[in-house]
This record gives sequence, C-alpha cells and structure tokens, in this order.
Amino acid sequence: MKKLTLIRHAKSSWNDPALDDFDRPLNKRGERDLPGMAQRVRDAGLVPDRLLTSIAVRALTTAQALADALELNSDQVLVQPELYAASYQSLLHQLQQQNDHWHHLMVVGHNPGLEDLGYYLTHERLTKFPTAAVLHIRLKISRWRELGESCGTVELFDYPKLHR
Repeated sequence: MKKLTLIRHAKSSWNDPALDDFDRPLNKRGERDLPGMAQRVRDAGLVPDRLLTSIAVRALTTAQALADALELNSDQVLVQPELYAASYQSLLHQLQQQNDHWHHLMVVGHNPGLEDLGYYLTHERLTKFPTAAVLHIRLKISRWRELGESCGTVELFDYPKLHR
C-alpha cells in the first residue's frame, strides 16, 4: 500500500502587485500558520520517503519548513518545476512516474490542482482546500503507475482554521 500527502502552500502575500506570481512570499498569516501545520504533520507521523515541491517561492518556503520539522535529508526533497500551477492530470502523471521504492510521497503545491487530485483519487468532496491544508490519503495500489481514479481513502484532512 502506498500513501500520499497533499499539502497546499501556506498563505502568500499579494502586497506587491509588481511581483510575479511565481515569486510571491508568505504573508504574516502564512508565516504564523506554517510552524503549527508542520508540527501537526510531524505529530501525525506523516514522514514521507520523498517530498516533491513546486518551485514557487511560497511552496519552497512551505516545503523547507516541513523538511526541517520532519528531519528530512536534502536528498529526500525534490524540487519539480512542473508542479507549479499544475492541473490534477499533470500532478497525477508526475506521481505515476515515481519510483516504487518510495512508499509515502508528499507533494507541496497549489490549488486547484491539489484539491482536484484529492477528489479524483478519493471521490470525497472537501468543502474547501485552504492554504496550509494537509490531505493524507491511503492508496490501494502497490505501484505508483497504478495511481488512478478512486484508488484512495482520506485518512486525514487538516488546516489551520480548525485549530483557532
């Protein structure tokens, strides 16, 4: 059985309209929510074999905080430019290409791709998929290339507003 954890980057800033979307940093709420989210991921035992992240600044910042909290080695973190603004189909394709050596993958990325992928894999509709949300899915597959529609079950769905 494989496991997949989908994490939306922490809340980002729109303060600088001249800044490209790709370069937007976290805002104050994102900086405040990120340590707690990373700690909850750690407390839940969601330590992946490999963490895949978008190359956008807000995703990289989120992924680094997770890697630090989970004590991941640098070789466990893979920056994948293709994850930036990826559709669920693109995310699915990227995951299907992963080495079967990895039993638990974690993806830090963006909406709507993550939310759509979560629904595709589980057919469980989430009311929302806010920033710094964590969706952990147990998959009924033994190889990543088998990843497909309705092959998973939601085991955890968490986000910062649940803890305020």
